[in-house]
Amino acid sequence: MSRHVPVTVFFNFRSPYCYLASKSMFGILDRFDCHFEWRPLGGWDGRSSPERAKGKLPIARQDVRRWCRRLGIPFNPPPVTTDPTRAGAGSLLAEQQGRLREYVVELMHAEWGEGRDIGDINVLRDAGRRAGLDPAALAAAVDDPALRGRLAEHMQQAQAVGVFGVPSFVVGEEVFWGNDRLDFLAEHLTELGAARA
Repeated sequence: MSRHVPVTVFFNFRSPYCYLASKSMFGILDRFDCHFEWRPLGGWDGRSSPERAKGKLPIARQDVRRWCRRLGIPFNPPPVTTDPTRAGAGSLLAEQQGRLREYVVELMHAEWGEGRDIGDINVLRDAGRRAGLDPAALAAAVDDPALRGRLAEHMQQAQAVGVFGVPSFVVGEEVFWGNDRLDFLAEHLTELGAARA
């Protein structure tokens, strides 16, 4: 019998590295006896500051383009003004309704695969509908002050455990930062005896 392990996931929909992770991170749930403790972030939380991001952008875009080519997925960056806060709040509704995987995949594809602005309520409603959510309920959730407040709480939790970037996956005291650390996460879960038989 495998050991059940919680994996805390800090995620910001505006991060292209979260887009990359979204293509494989849910496979962890299929391969291991674990669950995600979902901790979405909003705004600039978990990402480089606007000043630093401006300098990093050309190199980061090259890097992400290479990753997308390797994974065989489209890469069409969204407008630079895209705000991920609504998407993060909406993901809490998706989690509550058992549609988190579908929501994350659809929203990240709309944003990074199609280059759409996920701060736009119509883009959110379209992606939510494809993910199996009621568009009206999602539209209410994305601007719900209580859900938006949870995003800020998640950033405080991230800082408390030493997380400084997204995506980050935390198991106990071990922090796995980046889309390219999922193999290390899988190895750690195997060592903990969480592999499904």
